[in-house]
Amino acid sequence: MHAVTDTIPVSERRETFPCFGSECTVIVAGADAQNGVALAKRRLLEWHHRFSRFEPDSELSSLNVDPRPTVPVSPLMRRLLEAVVEAADSTGGLVDATLVGEIERAGYDAHFDTESVPLAAALALAPPRAPGRPSQSARWREISVDRRAGEVTRPPGVKIDSGGLAKGVFADELSSLLSSYDQFAIDCAGDIRLGGRSGVPRQVHVASPFEDATLHTFEVVRGGVATSGIGKRSWIGHDGRPAHHLLDPATGRPAFTGIVQVTALAPTATQAEILTKATILAGPEEAESRLAHGGVVVFDDGSHGVVQPPRM
Repeated sequence: MHAVTDTIPVSERRETFPCFGSECTVIVAGADAQNGVALAKRRLLEWHHRFSRFEPDSELSSLNVDPRPTVPVSPLMRRLLEAVVEAADSTGGLVDATLVGEIERAGYDAHFDTESVPLAAALALAPPRAPGRPSQSARWREISVDRRAGEVTRPPGVKIDSGGLAKGVFADELSSLLSSYDQFAIDCAGDIRLGGRSGVPRQVHVASPFEDATLHTFEVVRGGVATSGIGKRSWIGHDGRPAHHLLDPATGRPAFTGIVQVTALAPTATQAEILTKATILAGPEEAESRLAHGGVVVFDDGSHGVVQPPRM
């Protein structure tokens, strides 16, 4: 959906590897850059297993089936759960990570390893476009995190889908570990965190979901960039209707709002991830107002709009 490029310094090291059902790329520049790349890769591969709802022995799966209302969690799980609550609260319930049963019923109940339905074909079969709405049950309101005790409280049966939020959290977590390097770029399967001491900008190219084309290029020194869309993981459901992983919380069904892809810029990758999903689900009328830090919106007729970042 997008790519990070620039003039590669001699001291830069990078590696791309399969992770999170897609690809991750780690770029580090500066003294001992290779060790920075190796550390980030090792952490991402570890977190891929620990936070997958598809792995029965993962920390996330264990939490989701735990019968206790209050459960001890690791510091990184605590941070993810805080992001889950923040995402729902800041978007009025549009970005809701408690829709595990709904996404499984839609057909996304295992690692996505099949070829995605072409976006144009899915759109031709899609229902009339409508903005998403929050769920009346608002299960996310029942989640509370106690930082001091390292515990989460929620009614048993409320399950969490790590989804894109986890990728943003992981990119931000790694940015702290790599902050002493001259430059770094962490691409967690579409959620990017950029930074480093040198303050040199990198080019971030936003790709079209319809064709092999670049829609826009941003120059980013530091911060987060995320892209979400309905074209990369889509399938035909058991009911013969097109489906994807972005659900309308009110209906529990895949949302077709008139927007097919959003790239958002934000101070952190987690914030950028929240903005992308909220903008898609809210629909075209609210798109520009939601991208306060800049971004690109792609509509289902193939057109797109660019929201320029505010001048500092």
